[in-house]
Amino acid sequence: MAELVLAGPQYLATGRLRLGVVAGGFATTLIPRLRVDGCQVVGAERAAVTIGGRTPRALGSELGVTAGRPEGAYDGGSGVDPDEPLDLDADLAEVILGVLMLGREALVAFAAGETPVLWPEHFDVAIRVHDMNFGVSPGDVFLAEPYAYVGVASPPAGDTFWNAPFGAAVPLRELSAVPAVSGFFTEGRERAR
Repeated sequence: MAELVLAGPQYLATGRLRLGVVAGGFATTLIPRLRVDGCQVVGAERAAVTIGGRTPRALGSELGVTAGRPEGAYDGGSGVDPDEPLDLDADLAEVILGVLMLGREALVAFAAGETPVLWPEHFDVAIRVHDMNFGVSPGDVFLAEPYAYVGVASPPAGDTFWNAPFGAAVPLRELSAVPAVSGFFTEGRERAR
């Protein structure tokens, strides 16, 4: 949904690739105005459309947009075809959306002047401050559970805090609340200096 139904049409219309985490889901930050709310997607002037069992192309058609990848914006991505039916588990969707909101809130607490971005190619919410990336992922090939991370160009040697090829990562089950996650970001910033 993030990549094919929201980001692709937004990139086609504006040349910009930025989504935001909002209450209950995520949304485009520019035109076209589209929002995933739980298990539904909503357009600016259209009724909510249920996601599960539908293809991105069919959903886009109902919303008045052409579903597809943001061509040329990045390599990789979800690997989902626009004509592939989407299987959606409401309970897992709630968990993932909760993780993204926790990440957004922790990033705002950590760096109030920055706007957290939901990146569709990784499906993580993150900011970049002083050449460092701070974010929260609902899980991926690196770690198959929700985690917070600090990304640096070259992790400092000899410090066990830097436990990932890109910097540092901690499962959210070890942090669980906004102050702990923003504290992890602060620690990463300080240790990188």
